[in-house]
Amino acid sequence: MLETLVSLPFSFWVVLCLLVGGGVWASGKIRSGIGLPMLAVVGTVSAWYVADLFYNDYQFFVQTFAVETLKDAWWEVALFLIGFFILTPTIHHMFNTAYLRHTSSVHRLWRTGVSDPILQRQLNLMVGGCVVIWGVLALIATIRLGSEAPHYFLPFWDHKAEPWGRGRLGTGFDSLLALAGYVQLFVSSAFGIGAALVQNPRGRRIAMLGCALTWPYYIFDRTRNVMLSAMLPGILTWTVLRLRGGWAKKGIVLFGFFLLISAWFGFVLANRASMTITEALGQKEFNFKSSSRVHHDGLNMYEELCWINTLMTNSTYQPNWGERYFAEVVNFIPRALWPGKPLVGLDYAAARGQTDDQGDGGVGASISTGMIGQGVVNFGRLAGPPFAALLMSIWATVLARLDLRGRNTILYTLGLTLTFNTGRDITLLTLYTFVFGAVVVWVLNRYNRGVVREVDKPVPASLGFGRPGGRQYPMAGAGIGYRP
Repeated sequence: MLETLVSLPFSFWVVLCLLVGGGVWASGKIRSGIGLPMLAVVGTVSAWYVADLFYNDYQFFVQTFAVETLKDAWWEVALFLIGFFILTPTIHHMFNTAYLRHTSSVHRLWRTGVSDPILQRQLNLMVGGCVVIWGVLALIATIRLGSEAPHYFLPFWDHKAEPWGRGRLGTGFDSLLALAGYVQLFVSSAFGIGAALVQNPRGRRIAMLGCALTWPYYIFDRTRNVMLSAMLPGILTWTVLRLRGGWAKKGIVLFGFFLLISAWFGFVLANRASMTITEALGQKEFNFKSSSRVHHDGLNMYEELCWINTLMTNSTYQPNWGERYFAEVVNFIPRALWPGKPLVGLDYAAARGQTDDQGDGGVGASISTGMIGQGVVNFGRLAGPPFAALLMSIWATVLARLDLRGRNTILYTLGLTLTFNTGRDITLLTLYTFVFGAVVVWVLNRYNRGVVREVDKPVPASLGFGRPGGRQYPMAGAGIGYRP
């Protein structure tokens, strides 16, 4: 540890100061709605870049990359953070002007609890709507899988069946299968949040049953980010908003969850290349101690940023001037409608030596560039990091708007959790769950229009939360809110 700290360049300490200073500033903005999304981005950069030095072997970086490359990579992280801390408040004030006088709904929930009747009614309606959606998905999965259907519902029974599987590139209308998978992931996370927040015993039991039916599909998967997307929103919501006790108790509980999830991830990593997770569980059993020692791959976005700089220095790879971002934007278009649709990131994978004539798109595996490295491969070392910061500022602003409007607790919590997954790449492949979840929420709100209209009805001041004498309004999904 001491050897690593001594060898770190000045640019690293600039990054560390920006993270600490920006984190403290964002902590003071939680009530205004923008604080938590900014803290989520700060935590994401800290985990994927700063923690890379200590979790992985920094001396390997020193031996592998030129000194200037290591310094330049940290300056690029610093550029990202400076851009993010400048752009986010500006964009927030520009696009959320109508809600700037509102208080964060999450902050109110933490202070006043989750007993507000309108919040509870909307949560129950959301859980009910998710039951219907999952029922439709389960029917489609049963038809597609046939005799394999039991393994979709019970993946721990011999093996997991995959009704939404497709190739890396996709053919025809495989995008519809992807859509079903993303909607199912949203429903799974919504069940977790519902189980955490719904107070009605019947509604809570339904949500918990939904977790029991949907979570195993992801727990016995090979992909860690979907496990987090399915389970983490519910775990965080229950711990922060429903678990009684101070922050010390909540912190201990969260740390316990972290250790358990980390150990399970270690078990998955150790076995997913040679057998299914169900087979591994049957043959080797899960050992918390040994699984906790497994080194987690993929937490190396600073290293990847150094590789990007190295490849650009020796002219092996050059910025594609927005082509990759464009490929991300148009990714939703089915390849059947656009056979020549741009590929996402395969050029960089080829530059990193992943060429394979037998693989999809001519590569054996794709390689994540990281949220900051993605900006560099698109627009170079100077313009790339600020552009990536602009995208994350817009994302933080969207989350802040949801929080201040106070009507979509489930969607907001999911988005806050997905922020961590953008550390590997700012991609719709990560955010599609949020996008299609927003569509589901909109449809359910339209269907339950009477509940949504009730949000705009004034209620007696004695029921409100705000300044005395103000006009009080209930805010679905957030408790009671104040409007002057």
